Amino acid sequence: MRFYLSILSFFLFFSVFAQEEVVETKVVDSLYREDQFYFGITYNILQNLPTGITKSKFSPGISVGFLRDMPINKNRTFSIAIGVGYSLSVLRENMYTYDLPDSNGVVTRTYEVLSADSFYDKNKQTLSYIDVPLEIRWRASTPESHKFWRIYSGFKVSYLIGDRYKFINDVQTITIKNNADLNKLQYGCYLAVGWNSVNFYAYYSLNPIFKSTTQLAGQPIKMNTLNVGFMFYIL
Repeated sequence: MRFYLSILSFFLFFSVFAQEEVVETKVVDSLYREDQFYFGITYNILQNLPTGITKSKFSPGISVGFLRDMPINKNRTFSIAIGVGYSLSVLRENMYTYDLPDSNGVVTRTYEVLSADSFYDKNKQTLSYIDVPLEIRWRASTPESHKFWRIYSGFKVSYLIGDRYKFINDVQTITIKNNADLNKLQYGCYLAVGWNSVNFYAYYSLNPIFKSTTQLAGQPIKMNTLNVGFMFYIL
């Protein structure tokens, strides 16, 4: 009997020893950064339209990129961020673009207003940009949580790397690429406000899409864009 009691005591001792609680120490990173990938979906609203030009159908936009976070206060709730990205904008309105040769064979790029009774399957401008955003950030973040309120305000410079205009009706198909009348450089201000990954986003361009020398019916084409939608941030 003593032998069995000794064996039982032996196993109980090692069982208690083996089940001794191990306390894990979680290391808090007090020097964290909010470096983030971003993905945006927007609706492009054309501003300063020439006389007779109206929006038609839905004009979407997307943007993707990465931002490098640089905190500027001890609590790391304020920071500056700079990044690089890519954006694509589709513009749909009733402005018709075509090349008109004169009697000497000199081609002039021409812009006209499509009348309300004009029939066409497609009339759109697609613009691709490389973006460089610079922003000032406020967020209610802590080292322990990545879920927080944020207000990001910034300035973005965009360089046009590709463009295509396409018009299709039952008579002809017109495709124009690398339009020299477009401004290569675009710049504007933006604001992103939200909670966690999902944020309301608005961007307003400060210069026109077309160069100042480009005209429609004798008027300079000064239209620019207001983009509104949602921005998603991913650590």
